[in-house]
Amino acid sequence: MSDTTTAGEERTAIAGPDGKFRCRWPGSDPLYLAYHDTEWGVPEYDSRALWEKLILDGFQAGLSWITILRKRDAFRAGFANFDPEAVARFGEADVQRLLADPGIIRHRGKIEGAIKSARAYLAISEREPFADFLWKHLDGRVLQNSFRTQGEVPTQTAISEAMAKELKTAGFTFCGPTIVYAFMEACGLVNDHLTGCFRWQECAALARDIKTAV
Repeated sequence: MSDTTTAGEERTAIAGPDGKFRCRWPGSDPLYLAYHDTEWGVPEYDSRALWEKLILDGFQAGLSWITILRKRDAFRAGFANFDPEAVARFGEADVQRLLADPGIIRHRGKIEGAIKSARAYLAISEREPFADFLWKHLDGRVLQNSFRTQGEVPTQTAISEAMAKELKTAGFTFCGPTIVYAFMEACGLVNDHLTGCFRWQECAALARDIKTAV
């Protein structure tokens, strides 16, 4: 398949320079391609890792994910490697420190929201693992979608709406249903690699392997 496809196939998977067919959204950026090929869509069951990604998706609001991806190391340094217990103790001095950090997105509302969300994470963790809090919306199983074109992929669903509502009730911020659905895709709660992408089958198989191992 070439990039000069018919109108009906414009958004299908496309072959890269290595001959592998991929989703189109990573383009040719090496960092984005590596993220697509190794992280995006891999089922994540670690509570802390899920919280980190949700917070970063909150910082993405109004921006592109590649912008956040390029700043991820700086975010990790600024936010104590996304240790919720450490972030929950952040005060105004930390907010000012982060607002002065050119390596991250310097947005007071999002910074304060991350601190608030760390405290919400700890409150949830007293009742149940954060991973369980999220995965229960899918009965602990990856939703394996079979979309051929990008146009078929939703931006939000009833599941992401319910998850967003519960997160907000728990005290999380910047977690609307569209952000939550993007988070679900990235963390493999749903498999939204296009069926023509080589990662679609790989992530589907990985979901089964991981699930039987936990």
